[in-house]
Amino acid sequence: MKINDLARTHHAPALDPAALPALVRESRGPVLVPGDDGYDAERSGFQRAYRHRPDVIVGAECAGDVVAAVRFARAQGLPVAVQATGHGLSAATDGGLLISTRRMAGVRVDAAARTARAEAGVVWGQVVEAAAPHGLAPLNGSSPGVGVISYTLGGGVGVLARTYGFAADRVRSVDLVTADARQLHVTADSDPGLFRALLGGGHGLGVVTAMEFGLVPVARLYGGQLVFGGERIDAALAAYLDWTATVPDELTSSLALIAYPDLPQLPEPLRGRYLAQIRIAYTGSAEEGERLVAPLRAVGPRVSDELREMPYADSHTIHRDPSDPHAYDGDNALLSGLDAAALHRVAALTGPDAPTMCVLQLNHLGGAMAKRGGPDEVAGSVGHRDARFALRLLSPLPGAEAGDDFGTEAGDGFGTEAGDDLGADGPGAGEASSEGPDAALATVRALHAEALAAVAPWWIGRSVNFLFGSHGERPDAVEVARSVHDADEHRRLAGLKARHDPENVFRFHPSGAAAADRTPAADTTVRG
Repeated sequence: MKINDLARTHHAPALDPAALPALVRESRGPVLVPGDDGYDAERSGFQRAYRHRPDVIVGAECAGDVVAAVRFARAQGLPVAVQATGHGLSAATDGGLLISTRRMAGVRVDAAARTARAEAGVVWGQVVEAAAPHGLAPLNGSSPGVGVISYTLGGGVGVLARTYGFAADRVRSVDLVTADARQLHVTADSDPGLFRALLGGGHGLGVVTAMEFGLVPVARLYGGQLVFGGERIDAALAAYLDWTATVPDELTSSLALIAYPDLPQLPEPLRGRYLAQIRIAYTGSAEEGERLVAPLRAVGPRVSDELREMPYADSHTIHRDPSDPHAYDGDNALLSGLDAAALHRVAALTGPDAPTMCVLQLNHLGGAMAKRGGPDEVAGSVGHRDARFALRLLSPLPGAEAGDDFGTEAGDGFGTEAGDDLGADGPGAGEASSEGPDAALATVRALHAEALAAVAPWWIGRSVNFLFGSHGERPDAVEVARSVHDADEHRRLAGLKARHDPENVFRFHPSGAAAADRTPAADTTVRG
């Protein structure tokens, strides 16, 4: 089975074209079918390995459009997928109805209450920009282009995570359209069980049209990157592990290892180099930050040292995540601990001698993330809060851009933005592959499995936020789904899914969502 054909086993019932005029009349936004201008652009997202092929797309402009779309889908017997940015799309629906929420882009900040309300299509960069003039910040992730809603439904491990917890911990209310096309305003008081489920396990329970969440009083940071060359990577890994045991909760950090290809579109300092990037965000003073990072600088000369005082609005420059769409696959492990020998083993497996490119990232967890419930003591369903590290593996899939005309739209894999000094916009850019797309995926999966096996003694589960690709098609798909939450939480989520969506209308949710036990072939589609 070809990688671009994975979801074609998820056939949907045929659409009755005669029913479309009624949907058009009820929708403010566009209603598109194959062959319409804008259909291809509307169904495309950030993940290039897969692309939806729905029978009809509703480009929702408001919650009313979402209600109309769900009501229409129910009447036609169609499954429903949802997409804002498509960062987490895993496998493309063949048929059915796609609700595209990108037009629902309203953001409102209440500075006095320290809250923000974001509609379904809002990305984190918009919220950061709206909150910054008030000296406030959201618990956003490292990439400004990622959607607020799906990131938060998965928990949300962000730039300030050790200081303030998961993004889900700050949610005050969720506006939801259910599988029977009802609009609910869900809070901890109105429906405690559903509210809890949405905060860390909310994919597949309905369509979130808006969310209100708390902001934190952060206007500036001490942060950036320390970058070490290949000859100092072993020392940097050991120093980083030791260092994480000493830092306060006000410091959130991660370590990335990237073997950059030797390509002309990459900045000169990156070409053909194997680099360790230590990313730091500290909410304390720059003076104290300098003291805290001294053990890392003691590793030796750096390729780059960008640690500095910055406005929080510049926090996206700490990681410099890719901004161009590309094809990729990723897995992860939440760990109770880790030793230097195991980390060195993973680095050796995924480094320059690996059979395919692999970006390794180790996130230091703990701090406020380990505390159940946010400032209002509302406990969500985020799994494995006791994890100390998240080990994340991500590989490009050269040649796997979703077929038909998709691969010709920008065509540079991981992106070619050479202006980004030491960012992640370059790996794999333009890199050719001698393998077919399905063989490339098999190579990536085998490498990831071997690397994760090296940390098995500390393994406690997975994060749904960092599962990328068609994991619902894996032979161990049920185990993958169960690994996101403990057994009791998984059962609770599965029960809520059965209660709120008994016909599995919203079946195209990410691997790890609670319906996986019941419908393992259908749990692989959209997130973001």
